[in-house]
Amino acid sequence: MSALDSYFEKSLALLHSLKANETANIRAAAALCADRIAQGGLVFLFGNGHSRMMCEEMTPRQGCFTGWVALVELALSNHASIIGANGLRTPLHLEKYEGYAEELLKSFHFGPNDAMIVISTSGIRPVIVEMAAGARKRSLPVIAIVAKQHCQNAPSGHSSGTKLIDHADIVIDNQCPPGDCIIELPGLEWRTGPTSTLTGAMIINMLRVETAELLLAKGVKPVLLPSHQFVGNTSAAEQLDRFYEEYRRSLRHLYE
Repeated sequence: MSALDSYFEKSLALLHSLKANETANIRAAAALCADRIAQGGLVFLFGNGHSRMMCEEMTPRQGCFTGWVALVELALSNHASIIGANGLRTPLHLEKYEGYAEELLKSFHFGPNDAMIVISTSGIRPVIVEMAAGARKRSLPVIAIVAKQHCQNAPSGHSSGTKLIDHADIVIDNQCPPGDCIIELPGLEWRTGPTSTLTGAMIINMLRVETAELLLAKGVKPVLLPSHQFVGNTSAAEQLDRFYEEYRRSLRHLYE
């Protein structure tokens, strides 16, 4: 089997494993999110490095709705240059720096109905551990999206010895193997073919649609970000304005 075919088949197997093993946890997370959003709360999503993509997969994204906030810290995730300014060295250093997450959290006045989703394939870096611990200290329930096998077997990078899963109320396993990649090729000493983006995006969208359905069951109609790529569609433009205004209103308690 070629590397291309192998990657497809192994990735598909991970998605089937995700549905079989994590549906209950995703439903529990969606129930929590729907409850918080229905009460006017916000659900924050935080991930550094590549995990930032999962935050932005939730919002802003066509089909997203108010209630979600992507807590993106560019210093921890803007490394497209790889070397030089805004390269890879600095965020990899900062994510190991204890106290950084607390400074981020101190910027907000979290409300009694807010919640936090922390996304990390390894779940062991100080900024991730402290983001979850700091959210809990502020009485926010924490949902972790993590590669459980990796997190359980890798040593903690935090001086407390704790990991993301130690500070989470609900843990969703993204099913990725330790190291994330799944393809071994003769002549390469390291594997290639990462999978956390694939399974992570599936988790995010399962969580999104389940939360929307639960909100409707509660009599709460989510204000959606429409697809605004249809040129000349005035109804989409009007809905986009409604989304902007509702999103602005939803953030009020953070800065009061």
